[in-house]
Amino acid sequence: MAKVRYNEMLPHEIVAAREECPIAYVGLGGVEWHGEHLAVGNDTLKADMLAVRCAEQGGGIAFPALYWGEPRESHLMETNAEDRDLIAEKMHLPLENFAPGYMGRSAHEEDRFYIELLVHMLRQMQSLGFRVMVLIAGHYPLLNHARAAIEWYSLGLPNAPAARAWACSGYELVRDQIPHAGDHAGKWETSLLMALQPDCVDMSRLPSDPEEKLVGIGGIDPRDTASVEYGEAGVNAVVEAIITKAHELLRWLTS
Repeated sequence: MAKVRYNEMLPHEIVAAREECPIAYVGLGGVEWHGEHLAVGNDTLKADMLAVRCAEQGGGIAFPALYWGEPRESHLMETNAEDRDLIAEKMHLPLENFAPGYMGRSAHEEDRFYIELLVHMLRQMQSLGFRVMVLIAGHYPLLNHARAAIEWYSLGLPNAPAARAWACSGYELVRDQIPHAGDHAGKWETSLLMALQPDCVDMSRLPSDPEEKLVGIGGIDPRDTASVEYGEAGVNAVVEAIITKAHELLRWLTS
């Protein structure tokens, strides 16, 4: 199969792929607690692999995923979860490391910084010849930042823009097919990572006693419900929905 990761491609490979389908996909995430059974990079790993699959199946190129810069004071398990003390304990870190102000800027400043970074990325991808840019927010709260960045980016475009941007998390596109799509390290996310990056999942790290409460997990208990089959079904549905929207935008630009 042809390469689809921009950073791994030679110039002639990029030109050929872009001329055939000028769509850029990029995953957004960070590092965050996702239970004792999933890699802390789950959100970004998930979004990155979805970007790759979109490019492989629908054309286009997957840009390097973004792990850094996301706000660290809001919508973060280590900071906001009810059991954040247990998360810090299991990570052998003091709670003070996640206290307000630890990052040296206010929550509002963190939001603005991240949005500006996304705008920069969109402009850079457009400068590299791409006409449709898709931001895939593996960390669901980042969808708000991505949409804000797209609005900001769009303000600088002419009435007949040469490029368009769109953002999604994925799960919201398939809720009609998969009612329980979207959770935090529960059946949905665990199954997706089983399908996309199985070496980053270890179910044996979870308590075997079904009565024992899981730390930092939301949604359906993954212990007896998560599976590669469910994950593949979810991945296929999300990828199809993203590709459909991306090509719809491309047709709009070229019509």
